[in-house]
Amino acid sequence: MTSTTSAAGSAPLLSRERIVAKPGFNRWLVPPAALCIHLCIGMAYGFSVFWKPLQGVLHGADGQPLPECSQGAVTFAEKSLGTLHALTATDCNWSQFDLGWMYTFFFVLLGVSAALWGGWLERAGPRKAGLVATACWCGGLLIAALGIYLHQLWLMWLGAGVIGGIGLGLGYISPVSTLIKWFPDRRGMATGMAIMGFGGGAMIGSPLATHLMNYFRTDATPGVWETFVALALIYLVFMLIGAFGYRIPPGGWKPEGWKPPANGNSMISSANVHLKDAHKTPQFWLVWLALCMNVSAGIGIIGAASPMLQETFGGALAGDPGVGYNQLQENMALAAKAAGVGAGFVGLISLFNIFGRFAWASSSDKLGRKNTYFIFFVLGASLYILASAAAEWKMLALFVASFCIIASMYGGGFSTVPAYLADLFGTQFVGAIHGRLLTAWSTAGIVGPVIVNYMHDTRQAAGIPPDQIYGPIFYTLAGLLVVGFIANLLIRPVNPKWHMSEAEVSAEQAKLHTGISTSPASGSYGIGMGGLDTKAALFWLLVGIPLVWGIWNTAAKAVELFQ
Repeated sequence: MTSTTSAAGSAPLLSRERIVAKPGFNRWLVPPAALCIHLCIGMAYGFSVFWKPLQGVLHGADGQPLPECSQGAVTFAEKSLGTLHALTATDCNWSQFDLGWMYTFFFVLLGVSAALWGGWLERAGPRKAGLVATACWCGGLLIAALGIYLHQLWLMWLGAGVIGGIGLGLGYISPVSTLIKWFPDRRGMATGMAIMGFGGGAMIGSPLATHLMNYFRTDATPGVWETFVALALIYLVFMLIGAFGYRIPPGGWKPEGWKPPANGNSMISSANVHLKDAHKTPQFWLVWLALCMNVSAGIGIIGAASPMLQETFGGALAGDPGVGYNQLQENMALAAKAAGVGAGFVGLISLFNIFGRFAWASSSDKLGRKNTYFIFFVLGASLYILASAAAEWKMLALFVASFCIIASMYGGGFSTVPAYLADLFGTQFVGAIHGRLLTAWSTAGIVGPVIVNYMHDTRQAAGIPPDQIYGPIFYTLAGLLVVGFIANLLIRPVNPKWHMSEAEVSAEQAKLHTGISTSPASGSYGIGMGGLDTKAALFWLLVGIPLVWGIWNTAAKAVELFQ
C-alpha cells in the first residue's frame, strides 16, 4: 500500500492514479463533489428564463423593438429560413423559435459527447473529465455572452449550445462510475444523489439568473450577457471544487463488513462486461429502448406543462370555470392569473422531478431495478389514461397529481439506469456504457416533443376545442410506455460468454493504475468509511444550502399560486 501511495503522490496532478483515495478517506465526500458539478450544468433546464429578455434586445430609432427575423413565418420551413437569417443578423430580433434550438443542442450534444468520450473518461478518471466539463460549460457561457453582446446568434449556439453541450455530457457522466464503485452497497442511492443535482440545477440557476438580470439591467441592456459572465464565474468555482474533490477507490476495494449479495438476485451480476462488448448484447439495447420510451413519454409533456394546463382548464385556473381558454385570452387579468397558476404547475413538476431522482433510485436498491422500471411503465401508462379522464371531468387536483407522479418517474428513470447497467454489466466500464446509453436521451429529446407538439398543432388546426386537444396525446404517450414495458420485460441476465475473466479485469485495473488492494482487510484502512464527519458535513452544506434555497423558492411560488 505504501508504494502505491508514494507513486500516486508523484503522479501528475490530473492523472487517474493521483486521485486514488488514501487510507482514512470518507466516501461521503464524493457525492457532494458530484453535486457541485451537476447543480451547475443542470442550469441547462432553466435556460428558458433568458428567452423573453433576449427577444426584444434591438430597438429602432423610434425606441421600439425591431421585428423578429422570422416575423410573418408560419410553416416550419419559413421559420427555419428566418432562423438562418437570424444567425448573423443585427437588424432584427431573435424569436423563441430561434433561441429554443439551444435545448436541442444541449441534449443531443449531451448524449453524443457522453457516448463518444465515455471510454476516455474511464481511462482519464473523473477529475480530468470534470475539469474538461468545467472548461466547456463555463467557457461556452462566456462565448455565448460574447454572442449576445455582439448580437450573433451563431456564437451563442456555438458557445452555450455546442461547447456547453459537450460539457453537459462529460459533466453528467463524470461521477457515475466513481459513485457506483464507492457505494456497491447502495448503488441506486449514490447515483440518485448526484443525478438529483442535475434536475435541481434549474431551481437554483433560474431564480439566481433572474436576480442577476435585474441587477445588471439598464435602459441599454436587459442584463443577459452580464448574467452569463457572472454565472460562468460562479459555476467555475463550484465545478473546480467538485472536480478536485473526486477520489476513486483502490481496485478491489469493498466497504468494511460488506459482502456482495449471494446469488439470490440473478439480475445483479458480480461479473464485468467489457465496453467493446456491451453494445453487442440484447440487454444494452433493451435498456436503451426502455430509457428512451420513459424519457420520450415525459419530456414532451414537461416541456408543454404550463400551456397544457391553461388550455385544458381555462378560466377554472383563475376562479371562473365557465370561461374557456379562448375566451380567457380576451381577459388580460384572468389570463395573467391562469398563466401564474401554470407557472406554479411547472414548479411542482420540477420538485417532483428532482425528488423522484433520489427517491426512486434509492428505492430501487430494495425493489430491484427491473421492478422499479415495471412500476414506471405500468403506473405511468395508467396515470396518462387517468389524466385524460381528469381533463374530461375537469378535476384539476387529480390532473395535477397525475403529472407530478409522472414527473417523479421521469426523473427516476435517469437516476436508476446507471445502477441498472451496473447490475447487468458490472462496475468496471459502467461509466462508459452509461455514456453510450445516453444516446437514448438524445433520441427521446427529439421524439417526445415532436409527438406532443405535432399532435397538438394538428388538432388545434383542425378546430378541436383547446380542452379536448390533449386526450389522444396522453393515450399515445401511454402507448410509448407500453413499448418500454415490453422491453423491460425481455431483459434477462447477460450471457456469461460476455463476462470478463478475473485476469482480464485485473489487467484493466492495472492499466488504470488504481492500486489494486490485495488485503482482505482493506476496509480496516478506513477508506470510504465514516459518516458525516466535520469535513463531510461542511462539504454537504456547501451544496445543500443552494439546493434548499432553490427548493424553497420553487415550493413557495407553487403554493402561493395555487392558493
